[in-house]
Amino acid sequence: MARADDFVLVQGIRDTRGTLARWNAAPWPVLRGWLLGSALVTVALLAAVLAIALVSTPDATPLAFPGLNVPAGMDDVVHVLQRNALVLALHGFACVAGFIAGSSMPMEAQRYTGVVRWIHDKAGPLAILFVAAATAFSLITQALVLGSGASTLAAQGGISPALLLLGLLPHALPELVALFLPLAAWMIASRAKDWHELLAATVVTVGLAVPVLVASAFVEVYVSPHVILFLRG
Repeated sequence: MARADDFVLVQGIRDTRGTLARWNAAPWPVLRGWLLGSALVTVALLAAVLAIALVSTPDATPLAFPGLNVPAGMDDVVHVLQRNALVLALHGFACVAGFIAGSSMPMEAQRYTGVVRWIHDKAGPLAILFVAAATAFSLITQALVLGSGASTLAAQGGISPALLLLGLLPHALPELVALFLPLAAWMIASRAKDWHELLAATVVTVGLAVPVLVASAFVEVYVSPHVILFLRG
């Protein structure tokens, strides 16, 4: 049994190393697919946020926006980074779960027979379905929260929701594209049934996203408020 467990682990490491080596030899086709998929999700989310902001009733409770109606500082940058780290972790874990459910679980199932093997065979697809549902729930929740917040902030700042979102684009576009890179990798791998590539995709996409999120956090706190004020006139 220990040898079977070792085989699953070794095979997973071998698949990951092989995938990384292949991507390193020709990185652009892979990165292009991730960027395109992430950009499409970003556009869809921003469109949903705008639609929700336009139909939502603004909250009367004052909403603080660092640099716009309250002073901005490094604490706000850290807060933005913490918020985005949670979302990136969720999307990264989706990739890891896809790797386990789609690649490791079938190899693990070969150790068993009968009912136990049947359970292992069914566990993979069910886990993938759960990850997809959790990711969809996350996107819907983000759209609702961001749309409601945009409606309130726009009303309190005397600016239309569309102009507000336009002012947020300097940080929102790179931030969201970076956050959705693991999700895009998951979607591409799931369509091609390349589950064995997802552990490598987690490492690469998270590594690419982190510096972009750090830069975007500074832009959100120190640049975007001035863009919004300019648009508001």
